[in-house]
Parts: sequence; structure tokens; C-alpha cells
Amino acid sequence: QVQLVESGGGLVQAGGSLRLSCAASRSISSINYMGWYRQAPGKQRELVARNYNDGSTNYADSLKGRFTISRDNAKNTVYLQMNSLKPEDTAVYYCNAGVYYGMGLTNYWGQGTQVTVSS
Repeated sequence: QVQLVESGGGLVQAGGSLRLSCAASRSISSINYMGWYRQAPGKQRELVARNYNDGSTNYADSLKGRFTISRDNAKNTVYLQMNSLKPEDTAVYYCNAGVYYGMGLTNYWGQGTQVTVSS
């Protein structure tokens, strides 16, 4: 089991920055990947960025260059640095963790944190 707690959301003006944090209840070095998704009103949840325990990362193409995912294994925390924010980045941002057990992959989700970008 993995519990995930996000923080760092809020209201920011367009062009500003926010850093989201996701604290895991266990060592993230044993978690195969951790990432961020977002869901805007009326839209499907979409991948923002993912970080694998081998150090590799992947991003949504539209967000490359503005968003950066990173991890601190000592703090069991993953971060999402968001720069040059736009009103269309407004969404609930969810932390996600994927763990491979003997019978397959299990995904865990945080409760979400609201990010609102005003124009």
C-alpha cells in the first residue's frame, strides 16, 4: 500500500510559478514510477509527467520546457515545478504511484490539489 499526499496548489497569475509536492507513505525508491496527472473541468485526466526509479522521465509533449518533475528519495517526495503558467493549466493535479507486485501493476492516487491560473 502507498498513501500519497499532495500539497502546493493554489491560485497564481498567468506567467507565475508553483511547485507541487507529493509525499509518499513509504520509500519511493521501491516504487517503480511516480508521476503527476491533471484533470480540468469537463476533460479527461491526462498525464503531466512521470519519473521512474531508474531516473528516466517523460512529459506530456505540450508541457515540455515549462514543467519539471523531480524526486527526493530521502524525503520520499516527488515534486512538480510549474513555470510560465497559463490559464489552461487550471486543473486538479493528482499524484500517482505505480508499483509492480508479483501479480502485476497497482496504481495509487492522491486526493488531488487544485491549481488555478488567472489571466
